Amino acid sequence: TASMTLTGVYVLLITPFDAAGEVALDALEALAHDVLDSGASGVVALGTTAEPDSLTAAERGDVVDLLARVCRKRGARLLVGANTVAAVRALPESTVALSLVPPFVRPGEAGVVAHFAALTAASPVPVLVYHVPYRTGQHLSVDALRGLAALPGVVGVKHAVGGIDADTIALLADPPPGFAILGGDDAFISPLLALGAHGGILASAHVATAEFAALVSSWRAGAADRARALGHRLAALSGALFAEPNPTVVKG
Repeated sequence: TASMTLTGVYVLLITPFDAAGEVALDALEALAHDVLDSGASGVVALGTTAEPDSLTAAERGDVVDLLARVCRKRGARLLVGANTVAAVRALPESTVALSLVPPFVRPGEAGVVAHFAALTAASPVPVLVYHVPYRTGQHLSVDALRGLAALPGVVGVKHAVGGIDADTIALLADPPPGFAILGGDDAFISPLLALGAHGGILASAHVATAEFAALVSSWRAGAADRARALGHRLAALSGALFAEPNPTVVKG
């Protein structure tokens, strides 16, 4: 099921640039192998951490092609930031589209569900909803999240609500079958996992990748004492890595 495949840590890869300002594909390839060697379940291409709006269309294509090749070779999962019908239709097979709740326009919960119904109907690949209300301006209740989970083609959510609210508790207390709930707020990943989240999509996991992977596996195995100690240490690391706007500190 989707929830079985979308577990573990997915690293939101930065985009390395060379001294001339070109995308350093060799460095990106080495970075992808490094995080996969360290226990990541997969990587994310063209997430906001990757600065995709700073890339040309050709550069974005080169990044996706490279990371798709790496993930096929490694048997890892590739998520790709893709928010429109045209973008998801262009994705390679075996990827998952990471698609943002429509930002700024605040279409309402019914509008969000209608948007994803249209997107998944057109998409050749599964879709993972990116829910980050403090950036999109659109809150989603647990009922709306369940409505999204019921759509064919939606395999889960990157859940980044800036904390743990009542809707988060209700969702994790009774998760929809086959629906992966992946934490997207790095500092809150340990308590989300304690509540039952399946994994995380984390920029912080560029650093201490193996420990973030161990955090997920420890909570899922019920090793609470080990997980709690790891979570405390990694929350402090995430706080430091987000002390300036992402991905400034990670890239540094």
